[in-house]
Amino acid sequence: MSAPAKPSDEPITGKRQLVESLESGCKPRDAWRIGTEHEKFGYTLDDLRPLPYEGERGIEAMLDGLAALGWDKVLEDGKVIALHDNAGAAISLEPGGQLELSGGLMETIHQTADEVTHHLEQVKQVAGKLGVGFLGVGFQPKWGRDDTPWMPKGRYGIMRRHMPLVGGKGLDMMLRTCTVQVNLDFASEADMVKKLRVSLALQPIATALFASSPFVDGKPSGLLSARADVWTDTDPHRTGTLPFAFEDGMGFERYVDWMLDVPMYFVYRDGRYIDAAGQSFRDFLAGRLPALPDQHPTMGDWADHLTTAFPEVRLKKFLEMRGADGGPWRRLCALPALWTGLLYDDVALDGAWQMIKDWTAEERETLRRDVPAQALAATIRGRSVQSLAQDVLALASGGLNRRGRLNDSGRDESIYLHPLEMIAQSGRTAAQDMLDAFAERWRGDIDPIFREYAY
Repeated sequence: MSAPAKPSDEPITGKRQLVESLESGCKPRDAWRIGTEHEKFGYTLDDLRPLPYEGERGIEAMLDGLAALGWDKVLEDGKVIALHDNAGAAISLEPGGQLELSGGLMETIHQTADEVTHHLEQVKQVAGKLGVGFLGVGFQPKWGRDDTPWMPKGRYGIMRRHMPLVGGKGLDMMLRTCTVQVNLDFASEADMVKKLRVSLALQPIATALFASSPFVDGKPSGLLSARADVWTDTDPHRTGTLPFAFEDGMGFERYVDWMLDVPMYFVYRDGRYIDAAGQSFRDFLAGRLPALPDQHPTMGDWADHLTTAFPEVRLKKFLEMRGADGGPWRRLCALPALWTGLLYDDVALDGAWQMIKDWTAEERETLRRDVPAQALAATIRGRSVQSLAQDVLALASGGLNRRGRLNDSGRDESIYLHPLEMIAQSGRTAAQDMLDAFAERWRGDIDPIFREYAY
């Protein structure tokens, strides 16, 4: 989530303080929680165009309508740019007006399913009155960058200027992608490292299973996940599979060292964003930041900086799984089920580690780059991603079975894996179903996607 910065005046006295901040995320197993986030594209029902910020059918009106249902507003320069509630959930805006729910911390996927259902019901209630809809796919299928209004958030202006300097598709990432992700806990540094390595290596498997973005500019792109492809050409300094995470000595300090070398975007001071794009946090620590000479960072500045790195799995005081296209309700719930089953059960985690422990950095990166176009047909060491996905899902299902968290009908959390199991068994992704519909039922017209894949 990219909600407004929350300044902290606590000064940074040295690198050890940054390491200890990440270490403070360690929790006993009974305190582990599940936080699910998902984004969706808004559009006007009559012409299918992306929503502007202002106007009777704009994002501002959408946020005002949700606020009337009990959410509290967050303002930047007098404009509503986010909402939050008393349970720890938030609604925020991505640069192109994508509406994001950052859910509360749940004990079970059943609670996540209830939360997602309630959120989408509220969104439909407000959207219906405004004459707008919301679409659940991974990449804007029809409209280009120039057709997409920018949201009035200070950090996005800085990123908008910087992105074209470091990659070819950063603006597409900002304006035209939607994802679903889950945030999960760890018990110790060793537990964090193992979970980070497993989830980095297996992120392409999730990308393939969730592939639902085959269209760009109203026609087939040759990709099955255009969203995932965008991340291969956004900014090499802050994205990717983190090869160093698999090296000896990996831990919280090693991640801090990497983050200190990730170029900055901004510093938030006195209610405004100061452009520090490309500058060094190490220089900031030494009081030599060109954007703020002779000033030193606070822990609030560090927390902001952590949000400006976009690896396939991001470490904060928890781990964020970032590899999946957005999609319908059933897949929004399947994503947290997949990773909870793999990472919150020791048997499943050990099985996943045995699967990937000797993959090389080159093999992992090749898989990441092949999957956007090939999805389940991609291979590593002679095995298809489809075959690997079946094994991964079996591990996750077993992990959820052993967790034994039952709903009112006595069913455990493995029920939420069923949509992914069907994809893995058939070898057909949602993207391939969309392409067939485009060629046959839709007769080469992209517009029906806004009806068939709307929430």
